[in-house]
Amino acid sequence: MTTFTIPTIETERLILRAPHADDLPRMTAFYASERSHIVGGPLNPAEAWGSLSRRLGHWMLKGYGLWHLSDKATGAFAGWAGIIDVPGWDEPEIGWTVMDEAEGKGLAFEAAIAARNYAARIQGLNGVISYIAHSNDRSRNLAERLGATYEREGEVVGEPCQVWRHPKIDISEPALISERTGQ
Repeated sequence: MTTFTIPTIETERLILRAPHADDLPRMTAFYASERSHIVGGPLNPAEAWGSLSRRLGHWMLKGYGLWHLSDKATGAFAGWAGIIDVPGWDEPEIGWTVMDEAEGKGLAFEAAIAARNYAARIQGLNGVISYIAHSNDRSRNLAERLGATYEREGEVVGEPCQVWRHPKIDISEPALISERTGQ
């Protein structure tokens, strides 16, 4: 059996952790919704399972990937954030998705900052991009809040999108938000 470790990151309100099977019911419900079309949905339950499995495989093959987010206050699965690099993509991307009830609370910002800092400081992935669907105003606004700038038009999984470039982080400076990592 191959084993690997997915690091855990704690921020003020979130735990960024390994995906696990208990997340599947919430993922399945999310991917059954129209809201999921921005991130490749809608998906049926078997396809949601495939998404969960691929997330773990990505970590194993690349050494980085999507963390699942747990709300510290409630323990609820709140979404995911992290770095993805799929064959055919231009370069690694930072992405984020939060569940409906986590929307508008700054949790995606908090998770994206933590994931981006970790990617730059530990994984050597600094100044990454985000693929953002033209219709995804919330992600575009979040990218701007994160300091990313529009770079160009692009395509991901056959769909046109915008490519946003995140600023390089000065890794000699302290992290932007308090975070504790465990490996």
